[in-house]
Amino acid sequence: MTQTTGTPPAVSFTGAVKTFGAVRAVAGIDLDVACGETVALLGRNGAGKSTAISLLLGLNEPDGGSVALFGGRPQEAVRAGRVGAMLQDTRPVSRVTVQELVSFVAGRYPAPLPVAETLRLAGVEELAGRRADRLSGGQAQRVRFALALAGDPALIVLDEPTAALDVEARHAFWASMRAYALRGHTVLFSTHYLEEADAHADRIVVLDRGRLVADGTGEELRRSAEGGLVAFDLAGRGTEGLALLPGVVAVEVRGDRARLRTDDPDATVIALAELGAIRGLEVAPASLDDAFLALTSHALETV
Repeated sequence: MTQTTGTPPAVSFTGAVKTFGAVRAVAGIDLDVACGETVALLGRNGAGKSTAISLLLGLNEPDGGSVALFGGRPQEAVRAGRVGAMLQDTRPVSRVTVQELVSFVAGRYPAPLPVAETLRLAGVEELAGRRADRLSGGQAQRVRFALALAGDPALIVLDEPTAALDVEARHAFWASMRAYALRGHTVLFSTHYLEEADAHADRIVVLDRGRLVADGTGEELRRSAEGGLVAFDLAGRGTEGLALLPGVVAVEVRGDRARLRTDDPDATVIALAELGAIRGLEVAPASLDDAFLALTSHALETV
């Protein structure tokens, strides 16, 4: 969504740095998220996603640079009820029902959603009368989402929101998240599931070793990964020499099938043909997985 002229971004990192001892968890991030956007933070474990989220929620202060929400300090936005968060490390409250818990949290905000609407949006209406400490992992995760929605915040921040969910529950969660985003809210979520980032975000921001290494749509990230994939049946043939073929940057073997990630598919196929007959040849453009591997491999080489 286009930022309205004169309106500050919902989220703004300016040269943000955070270190823990010798580890630079966030290493000079510059990032703006416009009001109304849905943005995914994508990266491997240890890439800096959770630390970046702790900075924007005001749970940690940057050692350098700055972080702002809606043009002000994160703590001010949180206190004003403009931010809802769903974090990984939370424990259920004992001896209260889901409805009682959501009602309590909603009461801490100046203009919360009606509790019934919160339960409906989060897809937990059937859990309203259940005790919050007697839910499955997936159910508890959905209730955490309801708690993040309860105050009707302008910005919702989700840290690995589907980590404990099965496939059906993940689909239900993303349907709920999209419904909330369509109300004009800003959503920032971290994930290491590439397909989730591609399917549910307007933009994907890739972090690696605390650095921002890419920012764009899924299609833009795919285009940034030059080359593609060449796959073929080994048919009993060994893999010796495949990594030395023109253009090949990575070799993967799955059963009796070789998959070559290559910067120059044409040159790779020609060289393969010179080795003899090729069975089950497949040439495909770069996928989001290829783009992610290329981006993070490059980041590792330049650290």
